[in-house]
Amino acid sequence: MADGQNTRSAVIACGQAAAAGASSLGTAPAEVIDKALRGMAGLLSDQAPRILAANTADMEAGEAAGLGRGLLDRLQLDEARIAEMARQIGLLADAPFPAEETDLGQLPNGLALTERRVPVGVVGANFEARPNVTLDVASQLLKSRNAGVLRTGAAALRSATALFDHVIGPAVAAAGLDPGAFQLVRTADRQAATELVSQPGLIPLVILRGSGETTRLLAAEAARHGVRTLAHADGGGVLYLDRAADPALAEQIISASLDRLGVCNRLNLLLICAGAWDELLPVAQAALQARGVTPSLPPHDHPLGQEWALSPGQEATVTVAPADGPAQAAGIANDCTSGLAAAIVTADPDAAGQFLGAYHGTGAFWNASTRLLDGFKLRGVPETGINVDHVPGPRGPVTFHDLCLRQYVVRPADPADPADTAQPGQPAGAT
Repeated sequence: MADGQNTRSAVIACGQAAAAGASSLGTAPAEVIDKALRGMAGLLSDQAPRILAANTADMEAGEAAGLGRGLLDRLQLDEARIAEMARQIGLLADAPFPAEETDLGQLPNGLALTERRVPVGVVGANFEARPNVTLDVASQLLKSRNAGVLRTGAAALRSATALFDHVIGPAVAAAGLDPGAFQLVRTADRQAATELVSQPGLIPLVILRGSGETTRLLAAEAARHGVRTLAHADGGGVLYLDRAADPALAEQIISASLDRLGVCNRLNLLLICAGAWDELLPVAQAALQARGVTPSLPPHDHPLGQEWALSPGQEATVTVAPADGPAQAAGIANDCTSGLAAAIVTADPDAAGQFLGAYHGTGAFWNASTRLLDGFKLRGVPETGINVDHVPGPRGPVTFHDLCLRQYVVRPADPADPADTAQPGQPAGAT
């Protein structure tokens, strides 16, 4: 009980500190926000040896703990990945800010209506074995003028701590902002994740980056406490090879979809037109073999949508199954997978139209890889995560554009004469 209380107190303390620092972000000029981002990019390069040393310790501990190939791929940092992280944050700094207010026209009686973007305040984030997400989320929150409380598991805690201590905090402080606006929960206790989604007064929105039952349980716990989440518990890309698929293009897209086995948008389920199975299966098998990936062929002893990235020892696997046509392929993707992303390879526009029209997931692709379902690849900025909700709100890759509240503002169209805006039966200024 004492340990649980200490963990709860630690999360609450982080939330309070972030809330206290949030005001320095809400009114900060755009150039100050971007200065802090450029500082992060610079410190990533300058502090790379310290960050890589911490990550090496995480990798050694992960290997000793028996982490699977997919999780180790997510966990690893190297000079190339750090350089890419720095490049992306630099591009984020160059990205224009959305307009703070949008004119929505006139209301009766001389009133003007505008829509204003308002920061959420403090946003939480929970992620596992992904140290790069530490920077992705912190930078997106900074660009959207939100404070943040970040929590990761034991696997990536050393790396995340190094990034906070040597990159995020110093860059924010050097720009003249309150570094307390960004907090890392510095405990490997899994109870911290539950506490993070249980503080609606302090942390009303939490981004859940992870896969599997843990993320589903956290989302359910958040809902019980009235905390909104942006999350997807399961991933896995779907690719359908249509009867009219160009074999060379099919092979190319299969290969491009398997450049990394530990990411959620990799190829997971490969569907092949039943009428062209004999012609296209050898093409698919050759592409998989070239990547060192094993096809799981019918009959299957597992669900069609099994996410191989999270199957230790079996990450280098892709499920292969027949589909009668593009509509059925889209239906299989809808019913048997998470709804993350699906693609069709075909030279037939009608087949592509059937597939794209029938698929309901967050990303639909024609002659392109589901690996493109990524905030940077689609929107030119890093993402905080991917949301697969089937309700209104940000869906797909979530970026700083999405991390705001909408506020309607009604004011006199002619502020010089507010009396003209009085409503029938109301004095001027009454609400």
